[in-house]
Amino acid sequence: MTTPRKPQEPFGARLRRAMDTRGPLCVGIDPHGSLLTDWGLGDDLAGLERFTRTTVEALADRVAVLKPQSAFFERFGSRGIAVLEKAVEEARAAGALVLMDAKRGDIGSTMGAYAATYLHQDSPLFSDAVTLSPYLGFGSLRPALDAAAASGSGVFVLALTSNPEGAEVQRATAADGRSLAQLMLDHMAAENAGATPLGPVGAVVGATLGDAGVDLAINGPLLAPGIGAQGATPADLPRVFGEAVGNVIPSVSRGVLRHGPDISALREAAGRLADEVRTAVGGA
Repeated sequence: MTTPRKPQEPFGARLRRAMDTRGPLCVGIDPHGSLLTDWGLGDDLAGLERFTRTTVEALADRVAVLKPQSAFFERFGSRGIAVLEKAVEEARAAGALVLMDAKRGDIGSTMGAYAATYLHQDSPLFSDAVTLSPYLGFGSLRPALDAAAASGSGVFVLALTSNPEGAEVQRATAADGRSLAQLMLDHMAAENAGATPLGPVGAVVGATLGDAGVDLAINGPLLAPGIGAQGATPADLPRVFGEAVGNVIPSVSRGVLRHGPDISALREAAGRLADEVRTAVGGA
């Protein structure tokens, strides 16, 4: 029988330290075909490997969070997943927190299997956190919430996303008059109650929303996609997130990755954005 490993330091503490020391920035690893082409690479396994290895080498020792988008690796089958496994291992070894962008959402034993994939310490895809969709009911996430608690990992739960289609679900009204997004945020706040400096359950809230119109005081991190190609800038963060802006970790992909494959250019782009976020948040 395998002896269970001791849990890591809680995710919220590790994330807060990474944001304070490396800057509050998450960089996506999104090897979609057009970006591989822009780098002069083929949209094939060799291109995927080169792109991923270069991005990890350039950024894993300096950004707070790297966020590989699982779908862009899955499209290459088992060989793509092998590239993803290596990227997770090497990024974590270099000090970055790895947030697996998989947006998993299911029920019962299937949710438990997803939790084991990303949140069990013996899994080859074990990550510091994973993105989840709660729109089968927040309670359906319980296997992942429990697995994260056991391993010292975190989860980021979709609340108000940056895609315009999301509003038809997320802004819909629950039976008690709250929006579904607010209902989910309130569940997250309950999970994070009493945790310091941040709880392990984060919310995904788009930086493109203008006034979010919800209570974001969940005592957890707020992942903010939409910086760069989707039109938001670091200067927009205080307006969107208000008093919770100090817990925001903006997520950017193309705004950094388009500077590759030159490693120095990737590092400069990430550093510049992190500084812009510090300035915006510090002035809030």
